[in-house]
Amino acid sequence: MKTILELFILLLIAAVVLIFRRNPGEGVYKFVTGNATRIYDKYAPYSFKMVREKAIELGQEYNARQYLTQVIIVGGIAALVGYFYFYNIIIAALYCIIAISFIPYLAYLRLQRVYSEYIFEQIQTYTTNVIMEFNTTQSFVKSLEGVRDSGILEEPVLSDVKKMIDMSYQNGTIDESIQYFNSKYPYYMVKNMHQLFLQITKEGARDSGQALENMSMDIDALVEGVYRDQMDRKNFHGRFVRFGLILYLLVVALRYMLGEENYIELIEMWYVQIILHLVVIINAFFLISGEKYYNEDVGVE
Repeated sequence: MKTILELFILLLIAAVVLIFRRNPGEGVYKFVTGNATRIYDKYAPYSFKMVREKAIELGQEYNARQYLTQVIIVGGIAALVGYFYFYNIIIAALYCIIAISFIPYLAYLRLQRVYSEYIFEQIQTYTTNVIMEFNTTQSFVKSLEGVRDSGILEEPVLSDVKKMIDMSYQNGTIDESIQYFNSKYPYYMVKNMHQLFLQITKEGARDSGQALENMSMDIDALVEGVYRDQMDRKNFHGRFVRFGLILYLLVVALRYMLGEENYIELIEMWYVQIILHLVVIINAFFLISGEKYYNEDVGVE
């Protein structure tokens, strides 16, 4: 097994040298990232391409230096854990490679959070301004047209509002357009507001102004709750990451308590190595699950 791992490391080094020799002016980093980008643009789902483009537009996408820093930090921590746990350079290198391979997934989670927060802000703008427009026009479709022409909405919500308007004129009713928007943006504030407009349009309302004012207050309360949840998640995330890293130090502390010689004798036992690998894997799963929770959709159920 050890021979196979050593052969793998040598082949990896040979591949890097070969790439460098064939692309001396471009550099290994630019060559690898360039090819990775081309493959991603060719095969990635369109929805995530849109997410990444919007993150770049908002200035939230990491640049090459920030990604490189993340690679160094994550890979360095994984290598140190592998070495101090097992006193084995090959295992440390493998842990480093595996940890770095998760960085694209972490980037995916972060970009989804950025995009989700952006969409939530757009939906907040949409609901608040449609209610304001309706107080003036007393027509749901005219309210949509007013919001569309106001210039306050951005893509992709703007295109979906335009589609709602077209569907309303084509069908003669607002039912299908509302159903389309609700399925595209399943936020409580959207569903509740649209349900109110359906009731006003079909059943009538003696005091629609008061009902819309109450709905506006409900939206404000919901938005406040979502932003409070964002702050709570951010605080929790920082504490969570620190706690996860501290868990890795427990075995290192055990190593110093036993003494170096006793610890080396201990890890020579195969079942002790399995236990240590399980500790690393379970804690890594714990950290990744926390990252996923932190970056989940904002304001969506």
